[in-house]
Amino acid sequence: MMRKLLSLTLMALASSTAFAGGYRVSIQGQKQLAMGHTGVAVVNSAETAFFNPAGMAYLDKKFNLSVGASGLFAKVRFQENTYNTTASSDNFGTPFNAYATYKLNDWLTAGLAVYTPYGSAVDWDQNWQGAYLVNNIDLKAIFIQPTVSVRVGEHFSIGGGPIYATGAVTFNRNLYASNTTFQVDGDPTDLTIEGKGISAWGYNIGMMFNPTDKIRLGLNYRSEIMMEARDGDAIFNDVPDFAQTTLTNTTFNADLPLPAEVTAGISVQVTDKWLFAFDFNHTMWSAYKSLNVSFNNGLPTSVNPRNYKDASTYRFGTQYKANDKFTFRAGYYFDESPVQDGYFAPETPRNDSNAFTGGLTYQLNEKFGIDVSFLYIHFDEIDNSYDYNPNGEFAGTYKSVVFSPGVGITYGF
Repeated sequence: MMRKLLSLTLMALASSTAFAGGYRVSIQGQKQLAMGHTGVAVVNSAETAFFNPAGMAYLDKKFNLSVGASGLFAKVRFQENTYNTTASSDNFGTPFNAYATYKLNDWLTAGLAVYTPYGSAVDWDQNWQGAYLVNNIDLKAIFIQPTVSVRVGEHFSIGGGPIYATGAVTFNRNLYASNTTFQVDGDPTDLTIEGKGISAWGYNIGMMFNPTDKIRLGLNYRSEIMMEARDGDAIFNDVPDFAQTTLTNTTFNADLPLPAEVTAGISVQVTDKWLFAFDFNHTMWSAYKSLNVSFNNGLPTSVNPRNYKDASTYRFGTQYKANDKFTFRAGYYFDESPVQDGYFAPETPRNDSNAFTGGLTYQLNEKFGIDVSFLYIHFDEIDNSYDYNPNGEFAGTYKSVVFSPGVGITYGF
C-alpha cells in the first residue's frame, strides 16, 4: 500500500506544476481582441508592442498608452462515463495588459509591454469524481517586455525586445480516489502544491512590410521560455497517524516550457472606413513531451508523459470607422487544442474551439479613447480520458464555454 501511495504522491506533485498546461489566454488588448485577436499586421494603438513590435514605428503620435482588463468567466461541465455522475467548474479570472510607446525620432521608437498570456483558475466541486487528479488550481503569469522598433525606409520596419516572465502556481488534489482509509474525521487526505517566484527570460521579435499604402504584412516570433520551479512547497493535509512518517512535507523542482510561437498575417485597408485582417498563429507545443519532477528529500524523480502536439490558430478580424467618435470591430478565430487523446486532464480541460469577438472604441477627444470588447468561446464537446494516473483511466464528457467582457483606455499625443 505504501509503495502505491508513494507513486500517487509523485503523480500529484508532477501534475500540479503544469504551469501553462496547454492553456493560453488570448486577451492581450481590447482593440485587437475585438478583431478576433488579430494584430500582427495591424497598427491601431500601443497594443502593437505585443502583437508585432515592428508596428510601433508606424504609430502617428509621439506617445501612446493603452491599458485594459477583462473579466474571464469559464464554465466546464463533466459527465463521468461509468456511472454518469456529473461535476462542474465555474471559474473567474482577470487578465490585464498595459502598453506604452514613445517615438524617439523619425526612425526609432521605444516601448514597454506588460501582459498576462498564461494563467487561469479552475475550481471543481468539492470531492468530485476527479478529486484525485485536481480539486483546484490557480495559475498566474506576467510578462514584462521592453521593446524597440526601427523603421528601415518607408515600407519596412523591425522590432523586438527581451521578455521577463514571472509567475506562481497553487494546486490542490486528493491523494486517493474514493478511499476511506486515507482520511481524518471524514476529510480525505489531500496535497497542496505552491510555487512562487518562478521566473525566466525569452524574447519577442517582429517585422512589418507595407507594399502599398493599403496593405500591411506582418511576421512575429515569440521564443520558448523555460519556467523553472525551484524549492516549491508540497504540503500534505489530513494525514492519518499510520502515514505520518511517509507523507511528510517536502519541496520539489520542475522545469516546464512555455512554447515558442510564430504569427504571420495581413491587413487590407479596403476603404477609408473598412479594414480587414487575417492572422495565422502556430505554437510549438510539441516541446512539452514530458514533465519531470525531482524532490529534495530523496524520493526518485517522477517522469510524466504529456505528449502535446503543435497547434495552430486561424484568426479573422474587421474594423469599421463610422466617424471620428465611433469605431466598431468584430472577429472570429478557430483554435486547435494541443492535447492528444488519452492525455486529457481536468486541470486544463481544453479542446478545439470556435471564438467570436466584438467591440468598439468611443473617442472622447483627440487624446483619450475608451475601448470595450467581448469574447465568447465555444469548446467542442469531447469524450476523452486521462490514462496516465496510478488510479487508472479517468474518462468522461466535457462541455466548456468562456465569456469575457473587457474595457480599456487609450491616450496619446
